Amino acid sequence: MDGDLALIFGFILAIVMLVLPFAYFINQRVQEHEERKLELKARAEEAKAEQLRFSNGDYSKMEERVRVLERIATDSNHALASQIEQLRDLREIEDHTAPQERAR
Repeated sequence: MDGDLALIFGFILAIVMLVLPFAYFINQRVQEHEERKLELKARAEEAKAEQLRFSNGDYSKMEERVRVLERIATDSNHALASQIEQLRDLREIEDHTAPQERAR
C-alpha cells in the first residue's frame, strides 16, 4: 500500500508541477492584457478630451476673428488701422501660446 501511495503522490506531484507553470504563464498574459486594455482606454479618453479642448478653443478664436472682421467691414476707415493692429496682436498672442499648449 505504501508503494501505491507513493506512486499516486508522485503522479499528482508531477501533474501539479506541469500545471502550475502553465497557469502562472496564463495568469501573467491575462494581467498584461488587462493592463494594456486599461492603458488604451485611458489614451482614448485623453485624446477625446484634448480634441474637445482644442475644438472649443478653435471656435472661440474663429468667432473673435469674425467679430473683428465684421467691425472692420462696418466701421469707418479711421478705425480700420486700429482693427488691423488688433488682429495682428491676436495672432502674436496665439503664436506665443500655441507652443505652450503643445508642451502640455
